[in-house]
Amino acid sequence: MTRYEEAKKMYEAMGVDTEKALNTLKDVTISVHCWQGDDVVGFDSKESLSGGIQTTGNYPGKASTPEELMADIDMAFSLIPGKKKLNLHACYAIFENGEFADRDALEPKHFQKWIDFAKERGIGIDFNPTFFSHPMVKDGLTLSSPCEDVRKFWVKHGIQCLKISEHFANETGIPCVMNIWIPDGYKDIPADRLAPRMRFKKSLDEILSTPYDKSKVYVTLESKVFGIGLESYTVGSAEFTLSYSTKAGITPLMDNGHYHPTELVSDKISSLLAFNEKIALHITRGVRWDSDHVVLLDDETKEIAKEIVFHDALDRVFIATDYFDASINRISAWVTGVRNVQKALLNALLLPAQQMKQLQENSDFTQLMYLQEEAKTMPFGDIWAEFLTREGVEVAYYNKIKNYEEKVLVKR
Repeated sequence: MTRYEEAKKMYEAMGVDTEKALNTLKDVTISVHCWQGDDVVGFDSKESLSGGIQTTGNYPGKASTPEELMADIDMAFSLIPGKKKLNLHACYAIFENGEFADRDALEPKHFQKWIDFAKERGIGIDFNPTFFSHPMVKDGLTLSSPCEDVRKFWVKHGIQCLKISEHFANETGIPCVMNIWIPDGYKDIPADRLAPRMRFKKSLDEILSTPYDKSKVYVTLESKVFGIGLESYTVGSAEFTLSYSTKAGITPLMDNGHYHPTELVSDKISSLLAFNEKIALHITRGVRWDSDHVVLLDDETKEIAKEIVFHDALDRVFIATDYFDASINRISAWVTGVRNVQKALLNALLLPAQQMKQLQENSDFTQLMYLQEEAKTMPFGDIWAEFLTREGVEVAYYNKIKNYEEKVLVKR
């Protein structure tokens, strides 16, 4: 009897069908962020990172061309099981033959190589307007700027991205999630908190007045609690983005690194599911503040996955990763983080959800605690190894990444 078969019997005794769990997991799509591969630099600007974003570290092998980034994504994808999408930022536009278009003039043609890349691999593309690292970010403001030329520039950028997103969906045949996040805010205590938010609201209204097919493009709006240089006030707070999403009928997005350190996104998921057809998540790992560390299989990641699975919401939650670490091998960071999201989902799928929920309904908290604790020592790793084997992916991936580093990355 194999280790999987032994583990399967143990889970059966707990009332869990491991085959059902494995079949469910293989159909869950994770949207993988492209910006881990080059430290959020992109290809359209020589501006340094701004907008409360900062990478630390100088590990060798950072991708510096579209071809290098695509090769690295392929390498990472070859080591990540399950279904995937590619999550792009607008700053990853690819220009050829001396052509250039500023962000307010971007067109689908500037992403044709990414479209070809996705279609060749049978995956979809998600998209993000890039409201940072650009000369038109004035005094830390974009869509909330009091300067009308600045605000209009970024409104046009958002409109163009909406058109590009629909083009992605048409070309790939897979709906595109377009996420709006702005870095706007102030370093010190502002005199007027309302005016910037009213300008942001006006800008969003103008962007969304552009007709688009809502069955093909899901617009999401992401909040943030603060950023570097924006410690005292951010325009797009959680309260603002949730209120606007409800008003406009778009999808709220929660990044679990964008809240106060004592707040837990896992605790918020059920509230949003109660009022929204769909919600979106950027799964990351904050350390004391929004530091975008590589996702680990930690308690919060597992609890986020449990909330999704226990509420039968796998088809209602857009799951994406969002982190960037320049201090370690970037491909390993990709693989480790995305696999940990999948491990968390599998862990949740291997829990006796219905029994646990019924125990809560019966106020049998003694047995509920017992069952929760017993589940922690079940042979989860053997089920995960079986999933990787069925997906044709190595369990141990370090040596393969190290070999790629020695043959490719250090020579860049």
